[in-house]
Amino acid sequence: MKSNSAGINRRNALRMMGAGSAAGLLGLFGSFGAHAAPRETPGYARGMPPLKIKSVKAIGTAPQGANLVIVKVETTEPGLYGIGCATFTQRAEVVVTAINSYMGDFCVGKDVDNIEDMWQSFFVSSYWRNGPVLNNAISGLDQALWDIKGKRAGMPVYQLLGGKSRFAVDAYAHADGKTPEEVADHVQKYMDQGFRYVRIQQGGYGSLYLAQQPDFKDAGFGMPTDDFMDSNAYVQAVPKLFKEVRKRCGEDVDLLHDTHERVQPVDMINMCKRLEEYNPYWIEDPVTPENMEWFKQLRASTTVPFAMGELFNNPNEFVGAMANHYFDYIRCHISQVGGITPAMKIARLGEFFNVKSGWHGPGDVSPVGHAAHCHIDLAIWNFGVQESVDFSDKLAEVFPGSPQLKKGYLYVNEAPGLGVDINETVAAKYPINNHAGKWTLRKRDGTIIRP
Repeated sequence: MKSNSAGINRRNALRMMGAGSAAGLLGLFGSFGAHAAPRETPGYARGMPPLKIKSVKAIGTAPQGANLVIVKVETTEPGLYGIGCATFTQRAEVVVTAINSYMGDFCVGKDVDNIEDMWQSFFVSSYWRNGPVLNNAISGLDQALWDIKGKRAGMPVYQLLGGKSRFAVDAYAHADGKTPEEVADHVQKYMDQGFRYVRIQQGGYGSLYLAQQPDFKDAGFGMPTDDFMDSNAYVQAVPKLFKEVRKRCGEDVDLLHDTHERVQPVDMINMCKRLEEYNPYWIEDPVTPENMEWFKQLRASTTVPFAMGELFNNPNEFVGAMANHYFDYIRCHISQVGGITPAMKIARLGEFFNVKSGWHGPGDVSPVGHAAHCHIDLAIWNFGVQESVDFSDKLAEVFPGSPQLKKGYLYVNEAPGLGVDINETVAAKYPINNHAGKWTLRKRDGTIIRP
């Protein structure tokens, strides 16, 4: 009995100690909650003032002829702003209108730190989505917000994406010419400059130098400026081009080629079979987005690697294609799919399916957009190669801090954010225009060829 009483006393003591500990903890948390501010600044932001979007505007400029559109986001912190690329060069004025007429009402007063929330809400704010105009507008906003976040953190954007996976961004050059021999000369020139990757085209997309006077022009059909492509001549010419370049330049250079969706799928299969012996790094855009189901037969018919996605509007278009291993490289236009936020998701998805990056980076992407490419390229593991642009003195004057090209590598400005600025005074000297670009291409009988 005595022993039992002692056990009960011990149990009661333990209960009291437990209750006391719980009460102490409750007292601690209760005291913390009682004295906390109604909206306490999150830990990551302590020492940094709350920051809102003050204004948003579009800046249009065309220093080299191509229309470039920039989104500038100003914050409530004096002097702190970000810029992003919203370039849809063929419809630049429409993008400018979308930014200046709608974006301010949407985002002024919002927290600059909440990029994901801003992206998701803007993506559906017009109800209908995935169009190129609004996708370019949101891309400019998204990149500008990442630029601001990097400046606030005092880091280049690639650090916010996980840090460097490589010291610089391997890039490819563009070699064109009227003959295979002329193209080979250009490839050798780039190799001498240090490039390890070169895209080869004979007469641009579709080998237009090979085209003769088409019947539709004799018949007065279409416009005098419409282009003509002889698909059969093109399909026969590309293997000869690869053969000549390989013979002259050897195997130490990776060769790329862009078909620009201008060939019928069956012809593409036959052409790629003939290209296998020349080991292309990739064949770009072998089919149109409307013919994606042909990838099943393409894959079964040839071992040539493919790059695809330049004309995709919706980031979700990559999901099924990657899961089915349709292509090897993400040929994505970052200003088209919505900016850095969705591009990182696409890149991370590609890692699981052994699909590498190959962001679309022509001359009608601003240096701000090219910087966004490079920051992603530095951070992701599954990087492939980056399309290069050697920025002119005019572009560098408008966009100080643009990426630098050295021995076939692109280097970003290591300044916080994207590292690129815009001189609005100089940019205003080169106003944009409403020229739609020359994209009307026809068959011999006048039928439109889809790019």
